[in-house]
Amino acid sequence: MRLESGSCVVRSWRWRDLPTLARQANSIAVSQNMLRFPYPYTRRDAALFLGFLQLRGILGRPETHFAIEAEADLAGGIGLLIGSGAQRRTAELFYWLGESLWGRGIATAAVRTLTEYGFRALRLTRVFALPFSDNQASCRVLEKAGFRQEAFQPRSATKDGIVHDQWMYARTHEPP
Repeated sequence: MRLESGSCVVRSWRWRDLPTLARQANSIAVSQNMLRFPYPYTRRDAALFLGFLQLRGILGRPETHFAIEAEADLAGGIGLLIGSGAQRRTAELFYWLGESLWGRGIATAAVRTLTEYGFRALRLTRVFALPFSDNQASCRVLEKAGFRQEAFQPRSATKDGIVHDQWMYARTHEPP
């Protein structure tokens, strides 16, 4: 899959992304803002992630994890964790960018693009994100992408032994 969004492209992951993925993701600044993201991020971590995505495809699962490409190079990742049962039309959004690409509007463009894809292609009715409360840059990305702050969740996540507060941001979609 490939979705053009102006300042970036949201596309399917490829095995040839492995070395750049390991390099871009190996950042403590990236990891500390992501609930499910190791540091250090090694070539083995990248290979396990790409293998996981390949297995999902073999099992017939919908593609929900994507690469963000900017300036013809891998810039980061973005995806949707789709709920189940009564929440099967809701998804949690996650995203990250390599540090050298922060502050250029790339994350905002990718978030807008993937959210619209989720509403249109996956028939989602709600997409939400849970940034740590001290991650003001991520909160701003979500606001610029049309998400609204819904709730404050005190002491709702633990990363590397540190308890974090989180904000809940969401966008909803009413089909025409």
